[in-house]
Amino acid sequence: MDKTYQPHEIEKSWYQTWEDKGYFAPQGGDDSFCIMIPPPNVTGSLHMGHGFNNAVMDCMVRYNRMKGKNTLWQPGTDHAGIATQMVVERQLAAQGQDRKALGREKFLEKVWEWKDHSGGTITQQIRRLGSSVDWSRERFTMDDGLSNAVQEVFVRLYKEDLIYRGKRLVNWDPKLHTAISDLEVENKDKKGHMWHFRYPLADGVTTSTGANYIVVATTRPETMLGDTGVAVNPEDPRYKDLIGKEIELPLVGRRIPIVADEHADMEKGTGCVKITPAHDFNDYEVGKRNNLPMINVLTYNAEIRAEAEVFDSKGEASDAYSRELPQEFAGMDRFEARKAIVAKLDELGLLDEVKDHDLTVPYGDRGGVVIEPMLTDQWYVRVESLAKPAIEAVEKGDIEFVPKSYENMYFSWMRDLQDWCISRQLWWGHRIPAWYDEQGNAYVGRSEAEVRKDNNLGDDIKLSQDEDVLDTWFSSALWTFSTLGWPEETPELKTFHPTDVLVTGFDIIFFWVARMIMMTLKFTGEVPFKTVYVHGLVRDQEGQKMSKSKGNVLDPLDIIDGIELESLVEKRTSGMMQPQMAAKIEKQTRKHFPDGIAAYGTDALRFTFLSLASTGRDIKFDMSRLEGYRNFCNKLWNATRYVLMNVEQEEGIALTAQQIDDLNNGDVELSLADRWIISRLQLAEKTVVDALDGYRFDHAAQAIYEFVWNEYCDWYLELSKPVLWDDNASDAQKRGTRRTLVNVLEAILRMSHPMMPYITEEIWQTIGPIAGKSGDTIMLAQYPQADETKIDAQADTDIEWLKGVITGIRNIRADMGIGPGKPVKCFFKDGNADDQRRLEANQTFLKNLAKLEEITWLNQGDKAPLASTALVGEMEVLIPMAGNIDVDAEVNRLSKAIEKNQKELDRVSGKLNNPKFVDKAPADVIEKEKAKLADFESTHAKLAEQLEAIKAL
Repeated sequence: MDKTYQPHEIEKSWYQTWEDKGYFAPQGGDDSFCIMIPPPNVTGSLHMGHGFNNAVMDCMVRYNRMKGKNTLWQPGTDHAGIATQMVVERQLAAQGQDRKALGREKFLEKVWEWKDHSGGTITQQIRRLGSSVDWSRERFTMDDGLSNAVQEVFVRLYKEDLIYRGKRLVNWDPKLHTAISDLEVENKDKKGHMWHFRYPLADGVTTSTGANYIVVATTRPETMLGDTGVAVNPEDPRYKDLIGKEIELPLVGRRIPIVADEHADMEKGTGCVKITPAHDFNDYEVGKRNNLPMINVLTYNAEIRAEAEVFDSKGEASDAYSRELPQEFAGMDRFEARKAIVAKLDELGLLDEVKDHDLTVPYGDRGGVVIEPMLTDQWYVRVESLAKPAIEAVEKGDIEFVPKSYENMYFSWMRDLQDWCISRQLWWGHRIPAWYDEQGNAYVGRSEAEVRKDNNLGDDIKLSQDEDVLDTWFSSALWTFSTLGWPEETPELKTFHPTDVLVTGFDIIFFWVARMIMMTLKFTGEVPFKTVYVHGLVRDQEGQKMSKSKGNVLDPLDIIDGIELESLVEKRTSGMMQPQMAAKIEKQTRKHFPDGIAAYGTDALRFTFLSLASTGRDIKFDMSRLEGYRNFCNKLWNATRYVLMNVEQEEGIALTAQQIDDLNNGDVELSLADRWIISRLQLAEKTVVDALDGYRFDHAAQAIYEFVWNEYCDWYLELSKPVLWDDNASDAQKRGTRRTLVNVLEAILRMSHPMMPYITEEIWQTIGPIAGKSGDTIMLAQYPQADETKIDAQADTDIEWLKGVITGIRNIRADMGIGPGKPVKCFFKDGNADDQRRLEANQTFLKNLAKLEEITWLNQGDKAPLASTALVGEMEVLIPMAGNIDVDAEVNRLSKAIEKNQKELDRVSGKLNNPKFVDKAPADVIEKEKAKLADFESTHAKLAEQLEAIKAL
């Protein structure tokens, strides 16, 4: 082994070896374990969220694989409709080409070309995380098999009347010209205004105050052209008499009713709310409740229409209202129209007031423009009948959320579901399998030929396929069963479905998790997974969400492979990284990485993530913890080198087969330290297994860290030296310690492998054979299980005593300024029979590790020397001061301590001698002061006694 741990050297070859040899593929057996990777967007690149959830998933997968389960981690990517189409459109624009000029077929050819050449970035980056997914089974949501599954689901749902086409309000992106999901909407806090307008009452009606108008407030004046009502709270005394009356809509002249609806808040604004059902989601619901028409005044570009679209409350075209709109605003952009409409109302004397107002404005995360609620024709899934069994599956415990509290979030969403809009106005995606005749009648089928056959449509009837595609969440909702070959009854589907665990963020419980549960139950009769492990977001060390605008984004590949200082400066100056963060990384780089490249490696990053993975909580990623866990990897590396130096014939010369056989099968005599570390290993193994089984990766990581660093490396390796370096120790004793060194280390490697795959594989290739383990890879070795017969309570107690004595002596040395290599005398006082037994049995350990030249047991009545002491239980450990301290310095220290103590003694004594204090203070306060005085007097006596004794030396 190299003298120093270099993660980039050992990581770059191992992954390819694992993949080439097929270790990631299921290994057979009846007991299966399966996880589906949440499919990353094909356009995506690795971020810290991927790093975290892949660390969690791979830990589970490697753990279960080592437990002998037939394990599948199914990989794949999502076609990412909007994102991919935007990428290719930008490339075409750079070449002077346009999507529409190319036409649909040619454009899709360009998309597939891009996918084949550039769409694999994210999967290559996932490999750098050490993720042991079965790449031989990689799927893509647009591949033939998954496309067939998507089409089959759509057709079956349509035939059961669970899919329909209707006109409803959606999030509309005026730049991309498509509906988008709520998850693709980014709400931003903005400073804006609230305009108060006077709406004239019709037919000479007046308010209770005599006004011939009511005042409504809005943040979007441009939508007032589409108002179809004004709502007031039915309990509002100011407006009760106006319910059922009408107002005359300014600028348009349309008469609209005043309706009673609890949406109007009596305490908010004027209490009168303009209702524009075609341009606001809340108004849409109010409109349906009050049977108000819907008037669309905006084009798909979010410009004012020359003529409105009018629909009834059910979305059917209606002639009940005029389509006329003021032509002076026609063609104006919505924000330009806003200014013009406000100015016109002000001119007419209808602008009552304008107030500053804090707004939450929805933006499309891809298009980057303000989203407009828009009435459009879309395809929908009726979810009510699908939701019921999905709710029951969680209620009955067929699916469990970890942590359980997220079940409440799930139930809250599922019990208040709206029908799911599944169509998108894009070219890239699964095209809706629906065809229309020239009269607009829709026919759904798996192909045009099937549509014609099933509906007796001759070749003379012209059909055109729907231009829209399906929302990517529709195809990903089928992920657990479509990737395994459904609708065919494949062996994989039978073996691995339902899957075991889904690892996901809380933000897509509704968008993905709930929809998978609904669809999978509907089409397979099974739950998609038995457990949903919900994790939080990865935030920076201050708890802030990572974003490019904040400059606090960390790139996991920079952490793994290293970032050159020049690149660090570039990221800082470009605003991609906060100066403070960049400065911290630069400082650590210069300190620990002489070549100027801070490469922490995959294992340190994964272990950091897992150590922070407390269920459901957001992750505060701290670079100092990352540095600490790289040191942990280095500690394990150096411990291995120590073991090899004490096991191999010579450094770098491996043991022969005969020597390995002798090590593993020869007679042994285990020392107390050997029995102790074997016992502690069993407890660590049990703790880790229990933690992993309970999804407490943080607890598992902590148990591994404490056992490896504190017990094996810091104590056991030191305790092994007196045996290995003792010329008087027998072969059986030395063999016992060597075997224990190797076997415990080998178990540590297997126990740690799911969290730190690279370093454990690298070391195991050397240590495994020495420990008598067969097999080509640690990945397929058995995960360690605790053997309770090896738990040795007596050894645990005795070693704790030994550690206490050694630690006490080392602390005394530090306090007295005695060098660690200087031999000292040691006395033991007030010990019991167990203490004496332990002392007799462990004199070799104590003399070697505490550097003692002489040990004396003091019986009752024996005079102890003037000494510094440490307590181990009731027993005192004494190191004589004579010959070990600087008398003048100690006299000076004690004199200062006496002086400081005397000041406190005088202060408390003065209080208690003051009649004003004693007469007024409560009894308990006086008692506390008396107790303080007694302590100071006792301390004074002890210090004075020590000072006199020191002066006598």
